Order: sequence, then structure tokens, then C-alpha cells
Amino acid sequence: MKTETIVTREQPAMTVQPKKMNWGALLTPYLFILPWIIGFLAFTLGPMLFSLVMSFFDWPVVGEVTFVGLDNYVNMFTDDPLFWQSLWVTIKFALLFVPLNLIIALFLAIMLNQKVRASGFFRTVFYLPSVISGVALAMIWAWVYDGEYGIFNYLLSLIGITGPDWLNDTSWALVAMVIASLWGQGSMVLIFLAGLKGIPESLYEAASIDGAGTVHKFFRITLPMISPTLLFNLIMTIISAFQQLSLALLLTGGGPLQSTYFYAMYAYDNAFKYFKMGYASANSWFMFLIILVLTFIVFKTSGGWVYYEGDNRKGGEEA
Repeated sequence: MKTETIVTREQPAMTVQPKKMNWGALLTPYLFILPWIIGFLAFTLGPMLFSLVMSFFDWPVVGEVTFVGLDNYVNMFTDDPLFWQSLWVTIKFALLFVPLNLIIALFLAIMLNQKVRASGFFRTVFYLPSVISGVALAMIWAWVYDGEYGIFNYLLSLIGITGPDWLNDTSWALVAMVIASLWGQGSMVLIFLAGLKGIPESLYEAASIDGAGTVHKFFRITLPMISPTLLFNLIMTIISAFQQLSLALLLTGGGPLQSTYFYAMYAYDNAFKYFKMGYASANSWFMFLIILVLTFIVFKTSGGWVYYEGDNRKGGEEA
């Protein structure tokens, strides 16, 4: 019986060289977004944090800065009737503006989504008001609302109705602000239109085979499929409603009898009319808190009505 002897030769140990960090490839993407980062820090985050600090001071434009703690916030809630007046006007405006803005923008997007000739031309026409400056837009609406020579009252006179003095009537001034604010919704229309374009045509074809009508298709297919877009536009509309300033400032100055005195105008006056920068900062941060709470509520309730494609849930809840 032979015995085989196996001789093994030790392999030399291999040394792994550490990979050199390619700093150029790592930093290149950040260099491209560096201008945005600098702009965000210098013109958004920095001023926001500074205004938070200012809200705890009596901070006149000219004069000595004095630390007052929470006094600005306490005085705002207890000793300033304009605070409650402007907040109530803004809430009434939001209750009218938010649903109307969403409904009209969605309606226009559906109209623009139809396969008709010159659809690109109509998209441009509907978007144009969004690029008009606030001052020019206010001048146009001042002429439209003129109680004696305005086009609104002229059109109403053709059907035998005597129109009000829109901007000088406490019953109609806020309604006039809502109508004027609805004019520049081109961006929202385009966002809705993009959502509508993303709905598969096969869903409508299958619904038609099952005998579904137009209304059924809208509520069972269109609305669920664009619900994420609707969520985004809802939040942006709420923010826009609480930041309403330029039109009222240029058209009515908050009148008549403070019927269009929005909360943003209240903060603006405290800062640039009365030069109470600390108090105006407290006003602004309370507005930020309101918007934050409303946005949080919308997000928390969105699970019941926002549908994401590929989600195995119906209405955000387990089936």
C-alpha cells in the first residue's frame, strides 16, 4: 500500500491597497447646488432664524433694542384688537378662496386636457395671468371694479342689474379680493393638467366597457388618481390664502372699515409702517405656526382620501 504525500505550498499573503477617495467626484454634485445652498442659508433660513430672535425683543428700526421675552406674543393675544380682526378676515378669505381655487383650477385643467385643436394656445392663455406683476394686476382689477366706469358693473347693467361699488362696499370688498385672487392660477392649472396626463387611458376604457358614465369616471377614476396632486395644490392654496397681501394693499389698503385687512397686511404694517420689527416678527411666527398646524392636519387626514398608484390600500386604509 502506497502512501501519497501531499505537499502544500503556502501562498504569499496578498496586501489590499486602500482605495483612494475620489474627492472630485464626491464634491462635484454639491458644487452644482452650492448657489442654491448659499441662497437658502442667506435669504431664507438665516432671516427666519433672525426673525425668531427678534420676536423676543422690542426692536425699533431706530432706537435701543430691549429684551422683552414673550411680551410681544402676550400683547398680540390680549391687547391688540387688530390682531383678531385681521385673523378673522383672513380666515373668511381662506374659506372662500381655497375651495373655489381648487375647483376652478381642476375644471380648467380638465377642459385643457381634452383633445381639441390649439390646446397649446389655450394653455398659454390660461397661464399668462400668473406671470403678470402684482402691481399691473392690481391696476387692471382697479379698473374692472370701478363703481362708475368698471367693466363688471357695465356687464351687469346690460342685464338690468346695478352693480355695487366693489372696493368701497364692506359687503363686497372681500368677495372682490377673492375673485381677483382667482385670476392668477395658471401654475395650479398646469400642475393639475400634469396629474391628469398621468392617468392611464386603459382605466377609462375599462370603465366605459362596464357602462360607467362621465360623473362615475370622474369620482371613481379621475379624483383618486390625481389625489396626490390635489393634496399638493391644497397645501399650496392654504399657504397662499394666509399670505395674501399685495392685491389688498394696492386695491383697498385694508378698507373699507378694515373689511380686507388681512393678517399679512397687519404684520406688514407693524414692520414697515409702525417700525415695530420685534412685534411684526412675532406676528409672522404666529402665521407660520397657523400654516404649520393646518398643513399637519391636512397630511394627517390625507391617508383617508389620497391614493398612490401601487398601494394595496383603498382610501389610505387597509381593505
